This record gives sequence, C-alpha cells and structure tokens, in this order.
Amino acid sequence: MKRSGAGAREAFLRELFDALWRRYRDRVSYARVYEDVLRSHGGAFRNDHVAFRTIASQRPWSGLAAVARPFEALGYTAAATYRFPDKNLSSIHLAPPAPDLPKVFVSELRAWELPARARRVALAAAAKAKPSLSDDDLAALHACGALSKTKREALLARLLAHFDRPWPVPAKADVATLERESQFGAWVLLHGHAVNHFTASIDAHGVDSLGDIEKTVAALKAAGVPMKPEIEGARGSRLRQSSTRAVVLPTPMRVGARVARVPWTYAYFELAERPLVDGRRFEGFLGGQATNLFEMTRRA
Repeated sequence: MKRSGAGAREAFLRELFDALWRRYRDRVSYARVYEDVLRSHGGAFRNDHVAFRTIASQRPWSGLAAVARPFEALGYTAAATYRFPDKNLSSIHLAPPAPDLPKVFVSELRAWELPARARRVALAAAAKAKPSLSDDDLAALHACGALSKTKREALLARLLAHFDRPWPVPAKADVATLERESQFGAWVLLHGHAVNHFTASIDAHGVDSLGDIEKTVAALKAAGVPMKPEIEGARGSRLRQSSTRAVVLPTPMRVGARVARVPWTYAYFELAERPLVDGRRFEGFLGGQATNLFEMTRRA
C-alpha cells in the first residue's frame, strides 16, 4: 500500500539512512565494535546526527545546499547556522521531521577564503563534479509516496550515488596542496559527500552500564577502540561529545599516470550526550565543540 505525504517521506528517509549506515559501517570498523559493545550490555542504538562535508563553489554551484536540499525536500528544516573562521568553514544544522530520525549537520569549505593555489585545486575538483540531483529529483523526493516501487528504488539509488565523491579521483599532489591549507578540504577532495560520521545518542542507551559518555568511552577503550583523548563539555552541561579516532583506509589517488591506494583518514564514530537540563534537552550544536571534532580526520 502506498503512503502519501509526510509518512512516505519519513519512510524513504529511514531507507536512506539504513543504506548510508550499511555503507559507513562496512568501512568504519569502530562502528561495528560499538554495535558489539552495545549488544553485550543490552543497550539500544539511536542515531543523534549524521554529518557531511562539502566545498562551496559558484560554477558549478555547490556547498551546503548540495547536501541540505535533498533532506529539505524530504521534510527536514533549517534549525541553525554556525561559522568557523579559523577553519574557513560554515555549517548548517537541519532538524528532522520525526523525533526518531537523526539531525543532519552539513559543513562547507569557503573556497574563496583560501590562498590562490589551494583555491584553484578545490575549485578545479568542483568544476569536474558529475551533474547533481535535478529539480525533478527534488520534486520526486517531495512526492515520493506517489512513486511506483521501481521509480522509488531508482530514486534511492541516485540519492545514494549523490552521497559519494562527485568528481574523478584526485591527484595526490593536489590533495597535499589543499591539505597544507585545510585538512577538511583535503578530506572532501578524497571523499566528496560521503558520510563523515554517524553519532550514537548516549541518552538512548537505556542501560546504566553505558548511561553516560564516560562509561561508553571506557567500554569502547576496553574493546580496543582508539578514542579522542578529551570529552567535549563538562558534566552537567547541555551537550557532551567525544569520538573514536578516524579509520585509515586505502584511498584512491592519482600518482602520475596510475591510480594508487594511499593510506588516508576516512570517518570516525561520534558519541553525543544531551542531558536533561531544567527538564529540557538541547538539540543544537556548540561551535567550540564542533571545531575540535573537525580535527578528528587530521592525519597523524
């Protein structure tokens, strides 16, 4: 039976996030370890937010909206914006249409703020991007309940392809040039619009043994997962965050005339605790904490 309106869009979103999670967990071993730890404690998993990264350019036009618009077509709404001048970044936080769906956090590299050589590298990659989702695709996302099963599956496949690297394999020399100015930019050059991280909601664990971020970090460390040394946010504050280290994967880059697989950072798995403060839960983000978490994809 076909669903219509908001119900159809929410069902489509759940399919999308399930597919993105499967792709992500296949590559991020620490997420699989977290699942094992959670299972052993009898806890429950809820995803607090999913993060994406982009490069802002004018021709072709890209940046925050390249990721945000498909989610907006599916019912997400802009909740807040953030600015990180020391990193040449801007971000937007999208609120979900249903409480069991994750928030979406999208960041863009403000390419116009980079030195000329790094800027040319970033914009040259963006200029080679495959065509993005069309206006018809956005309309189909908005009206996905009216689609046949075949068209719905094809739309989901196009959306999953959108959340990948949209340009050809970059040259290793270009990655190094951009990395000298922005490790964020080098990451996007290599991974495009792929998921940067999923995030466990500590508040949803439902078991005392993983009832706060300290206990969860300790359990992951005991399972052999390398963790961020610090927890962002003091006890009693409205948002507390930490994460695993980023996994290092063989990543394709052009070296001369060939494509080589070079060890490089990919994604990390994040933890977020949002304690009730005066009976309310903070659902936004704090710029200082996000600044430090951006660094988790920096190479050693």
